[in-house]
Amino acid sequence: MKKGYFITGTDTGVGKTFVSCALLQAFADKGHRVGAMKPIAAGCEQTDDGWQNDDALLLLQHANIELSYQQVNPVALPSPIAPHLAVEHMKESVTIRKLTTHFENIKTSADYFMVEGAGGWQVPLNNNESMAAIPRAFGLDVILVVGIRLGCLNHALLSAAAIEQSGNHLAGWVANIIDPNTLMIEKNILTLKKKIDAPLLGVLPHMDTKEVHAASQQLDVELLLTLSDPV
Repeated sequence: MKKGYFITGTDTGVGKTFVSCALLQAFADKGHRVGAMKPIAAGCEQTDDGWQNDDALLLLQHANIELSYQQVNPVALPSPIAPHLAVEHMKESVTIRKLTTHFENIKTSADYFMVEGAGGWQVPLNNNESMAAIPRAFGLDVILVVGIRLGCLNHALLSAAAIEQSGNHLAGWVANIIDPNTLMIEKNILTLKKKIDAPLLGVLPHMDTKEVHAASQQLDVELLLTLSDPV
């Protein structure tokens, strides 16, 4: 693996999967082997192949290397609730150590890996660990997806500060316009550009989440290739 990125968001429902798929497409279009992982997914459906999550299936679809569903999403939880609560219902345990072992087994299969978190930055995994511990354990930089809507300035700035204060590196952020009726969208984005100490990788207009290729063309992954050192 040349590089990997942990994709987090300012909240749930801000487009982490959409951005992750667009990043996969953007790197693939440059001739790279790309893989994806969603270590833990809460909100899965029973299939003939076991519990599966729609977001994880999309990540699997947009990777250009061969991975099994279980490799992409080793922990699939039925209930659409916070992971640590969903795990209680399943009477299972999820630890950073277990998730890291899964990632170590697949990370060399691609040049670039996108690892998508669940919910926001500080969502708990268990009584002692949260999503925030995953990127350091996996050796990944962080990309923050900011859902542009009312309240996004506070959520984005708090998330960016928390990422840096945790000892992780914020490699960049993406502005995803999820509410096109938000007032002063451009000025909100400009404010964040001035205050977040990481490059803006792209602004995604309000669009159908099936338009992954169109979204990928709005992302400047050259910034990542230029600014990031291989791990």
